[in-house]
Amino acid sequence: MKRLILTCMLLPWMASTLTWAASPAKRNGAFTPADYTVVSPGFRQFETVRYGNPFSGNYRSILEIAPEIDGLTGVRLPADDQGNLKAANLKWKFNRPVKVLVGIAAPSGQASDGLLTKIDFHKGVPASTPVLENGVSVTELPAMDVYEVQYRAGEQEMTVPANPGFQAAILGVVPASQRVAARNAELPDQEKYEAFYIDGFAEGPELFSVIGGPDEPVVEEGMPGTEGIQGGFEGGCIVKINGVYHMFPTERAGEAGKPSSYDRVKTRIGHWTSTDAIHWTRQSTIVQATGVYAISHEDNPMNDRRSAIWSYMPTFSKENNRWYGHYLAYTTDKQISPNHSFGRIWRCESTVEGIEGIGGPYKDMGIVIEPGLDSQWWEGRQGVASFHPYQVEDGWLAFISGAYPFVKGGYPYKSTRGWFVGLAKSEKLEGPWTRLDTTVNPLVSIHPWFVENPIVSRLPNGLYIAVFDGGPEWLKLPNHIAYTLSKDGYNWTRARYIPIDVKVKKWWNTMRTPLCLIPEGDDVYTIVYAAINNERRYHPMGMVQVKLNREALDEIAAGL
Repeated sequence: MKRLILTCMLLPWMASTLTWAASPAKRNGAFTPADYTVVSPGFRQFETVRYGNPFSGNYRSILEIAPEIDGLTGVRLPADDQGNLKAANLKWKFNRPVKVLVGIAAPSGQASDGLLTKIDFHKGVPASTPVLENGVSVTELPAMDVYEVQYRAGEQEMTVPANPGFQAAILGVVPASQRVAARNAELPDQEKYEAFYIDGFAEGPELFSVIGGPDEPVVEEGMPGTEGIQGGFEGGCIVKINGVYHMFPTERAGEAGKPSSYDRVKTRIGHWTSTDAIHWTRQSTIVQATGVYAISHEDNPMNDRRSAIWSYMPTFSKENNRWYGHYLAYTTDKQISPNHSFGRIWRCESTVEGIEGIGGPYKDMGIVIEPGLDSQWWEGRQGVASFHPYQVEDGWLAFISGAYPFVKGGYPYKSTRGWFVGLAKSEKLEGPWTRLDTTVNPLVSIHPWFVENPIVSRLPNGLYIAVFDGGPEWLKLPNHIAYTLSKDGYNWTRARYIPIDVKVKKWWNTMRTPLCLIPEGDDVYTIVYAAINNERRYHPMGMVQVKLNREALDEIAAGL
């Protein structure tokens, strides 16, 4: 029955004008792969493609790759969690003469020439110059030069010493007869791009695999309901009730004739509904910002503290039998970056009782957490920049966030970058809410400096999961939807990222905020997300579905 329900759910999608995007075809460029067998136990192969993970024990991933070697199959070399190579003796078998392609990332300022002599290729003959200079970009490393090492047919050997002072990767094997003109691929160094765990590419269990999704936005400029929205959408939350999705996005309304920067100031929270998460109907406005700029740079009561409104999070109160909404209200400043300042979290209640009262109308019940004497350094200029409550064994916890911490002596003008989350606690959903202390906050276990707008739900085995914005590429971040896991709601795992562009046509430049992780049955989940096309003012909404791997879930849970 679950499979039948899921099939029926997908039919409107497949019948709509939007289409599924096929998986991108493998492209092997000028090199044709040669078959080989790894004889030594413990070595794993990987695909030499974007996001491919060339190391065992480390999450460094390929970001860019020359087309000549795209789609080959390499062998992971063991490394420690700091990225240093471990000693390895690799034995393999070739059915014909071959060339093994070895990538070398020399320390900054050094040439790769001569470094291959530190690797013992036994009967293999390495070339003295690379066939591809700067041929592969890998997180945390200078660009790799790619060398050919010739081997005869039969069983062969290669020995890598521990920590040779550079990084090496086995990128693929091709027939010895292959000839490719040497060139400089001119791919960039990526030493400042931190390593990250990509589901399906990094070594380890793949918790979510991408099924697919429409290859165009599902809420786009010009569609019914988007009238009066100059700049599109940003984060919020979606819940599903009796087969109907209820979406509460931040609408970047702005004002006709005003610059795009004003889209981030005059915002509102809309209520949209859908029966398939693809075709959406706008129902109402839940709350509206004033759009009035501050008259003082400080957190002054004379400022309009509801200038911009964002990040609406609905939660049903069983005790009060009605829906609560928590949302963020900012002061906005014309002259100081970021212009969103001193965030405060408001709570509102539906005036209609019961689960069907989600559409409101809502009445404000006051501020639940705000900047003050108990604020922590990491909350910074943006103050309490998001809030998502969830129930735990001993009451309620909430993810709170902050950004742009003040530099010493810099208030209110000078801050530094950093987007952090921490936890607040309450016995009741209504509050009062208290920040956990700085032995807990901020939660750098997820990511050392970027977690934005986490939304918490539960997986079938009871684990908590939070999906969140994983950060843009221009900040040297993965530019993917991210998630983290917890057994108790207090301790959260290192972030993992879902590469939806492997199955969905990439219409965005910058991935932004997921609004949900909704179970549909048969371990399929729906994610609706906000994203940005950098060439446009309007920020649309997209949709994708992913499949949960129960075996991977059990393996991950056992390790927590």
